[in-house]
Amino acid sequence: MTDKEEIMESASHDNAQSAKKNSKTSLLDSGEDFEVLDEEDIDDDEPPPLEDAGEGKVKPTNSENANADPDPTGQVDEWMDVLGNGQLKKKVLKEGEGRDSRPQKGQNVKIRLKTSLVDGTLVEEKPDLTFTLGDGDVIQALDLTVQLMALGEEALIQTDAKYAYGARGSLEPAVPANAELSLEVKLLEATDAPDLELLPPAEKIALASQKRERGNAHYQRGDYAFAVNSYSIALQITESSSKVDITPEEEEGLLDVKVKCLNNMAASQLKLDHYDAALKSCVSALEHQPDNIKALFRMGKVLALQGEFTDAIQTLRKALKLEPSNKTIHAELSKLVKKHSEQRGAEQAMYKKMLGNPSDNSSTQKPRAKSSWGLSWKWLFGATAVAIGGVALSVVIAARN
Repeated sequence: MTDKEEIMESASHDNAQSAKKNSKTSLLDSGEDFEVLDEEDIDDDEPPPLEDAGEGKVKPTNSENANADPDPTGQVDEWMDVLGNGQLKKKVLKEGEGRDSRPQKGQNVKIRLKTSLVDGTLVEEKPDLTFTLGDGDVIQALDLTVQLMALGEEALIQTDAKYAYGARGSLEPAVPANAELSLEVKLLEATDAPDLELLPPAEKIALASQKRERGNAHYQRGDYAFAVNSYSIALQITESSSKVDITPEEEEGLLDVKVKCLNNMAASQLKLDHYDAALKSCVSALEHQPDNIKALFRMGKVLALQGEFTDAIQTLRKALKLEPSNKTIHAELSKLVKKHSEQRGAEQAMYKKMLGNPSDNSSTQKPRAKSSWGLSWKWLFGATAVAIGGVALSVVIAARN
């Protein structure tokens, strides 16, 4: 399989995940998601809408690209259609050290980056941006194209919004919604990722936190599948074995990052309607911190969505007992108890119908019993009256005689 085919397969898989995600986020978009989040945790609020400054955009022609070439003396290739759909293109501006120097997924790369809108408006410049190739640390356009660059190569990349900042745009850097971008990239360095077993605990905590923050950024943008991927990478870092000494404080720091990742992953999995996976993430978090409010709350929501109302109510009551003043838990618990009560009422009505409505039979039998007793008393009273009358008549006849 060629490099281009591998890139296309990877991108197709990511796009399929995103499409599946976008079709399944309606259940929890009511604004009722858990808000007990500290400053370092994710924010469920959507960023404010951006003014679309991309109107009247015109794709640069080949002559314009040629004028923008920083090194016209270098060898210039034609545009490469990276994915075969015309939405991500790459052109070599200056040759690098050859195909054998291309970076591999999992390596740390350093690039010089200049990002512009297609109309030439400068977005940002980064002289030494470092990221792990294939980890989703940067926009997809860079992740897909840098692995096709040789060391020292300079390239011009044009990308559709789909592989950049999408329909929402970005606040930092400031990118309008649905904006196509032009990226000038030079690959400066490619090195193997550090051995996690030999990584000092402080650096391991910092690396895991960086991946978690990238997951938070994906979550805030609604890219829940990418968020899950970043949280998974962060978890792998926190769970990796270590061959260096670690203090109790550092162990606690790693555990704190791990639980935060599990909580945030559960939130992302809820958005994707992956209830079993979300429940597993909550259970894992509670194994480390049994009284974690966020894990208890999200576990209660997952159980409720799975129809396990009794367990969900018990879980939310435990969370409320730990934090009685939390209005969000109060509201969720109240809503769930009401829903559970309505469901039980519906089930009871269904059971009565299945059993032939025994309550109606008993109600119809009572009047019959009453009427039967009424007839018995009337017959007894009549018989007594006849007997008394007979005795009286006998007395009268005897008296006359």
